[in-house]
Amino acid sequence: MLTAPINKENIQSENFNFPGHTEYLEAGLEGKSLMILMTDQLRIGLITGHIPIAKIAATLTPELITEKVETMYTSLIEDFGINKPRIAVLGLNPHCGDNGVIGKEDDDIIRPTIQQIKETGKLVFGPYAADGFFGSETYKQFDGVLATYHDQGLAPFKALSFGNGVNFTAGLHKIRTSPDHGTGYDIAGKNQANPSSFKEALFTAIKIFKTRKEYKELTKNPLLVK
Repeated sequence: MLTAPINKENIQSENFNFPGHTEYLEAGLEGKSLMILMTDQLRIGLITGHIPIAKIAATLTPELITEKVETMYTSLIEDFGINKPRIAVLGLNPHCGDNGVIGKEDDDIIRPTIQQIKETGKLVFGPYAADGFFGSETYKQFDGVLATYHDQGLAPFKALSFGNGVNFTAGLHKIRTSPDHGTGYDIAGKNQANPSSFKEALFTAIKIFKTRKEYKELTKNPLLVK
């Protein structure tokens, strides 16, 4: 499924009360969704999505972090063919809280959760302060990055890749992609729209479909080691 940009205010009605495509598709399809903004070099998933800033800290729980890490980990293997993916998790507060001076969520919630996940054998690291993480290009060392909230992930992504990125909804049993931008009413009818991201979304959906199909074929009858 390849979806076009939508105006989240205009689409609200009695029959559609969702903040975006991702939440709507999760309600109607099997699985737990994860919004991933991606290019060939960068994949950023969102632990929390379309919610107000004031609700982020209360929403960020060990269970949610674990769920999103698991979804990204599985997607990187099944949808992108990465056998042992490396995942980075960004901190919530500036400087990851500076040992509690600027907030305790990083030390009390994010760091212990990452440690528990690492004990299962997954290569998950963090929390990383978002500004230095992107400024020093540390993101290039990872197969996937999880941001704690919407703009923490999308602002650097669009600064690095705007117009060439793809929005991929991971974690569902159907594949959905879309362009990495919203509606452009200001340029409607002016022949100025750039189709690059829409094309990338189409080609990405096809590639993920083929990779997921190949993974299912390779793993449907595995040899059991006694």
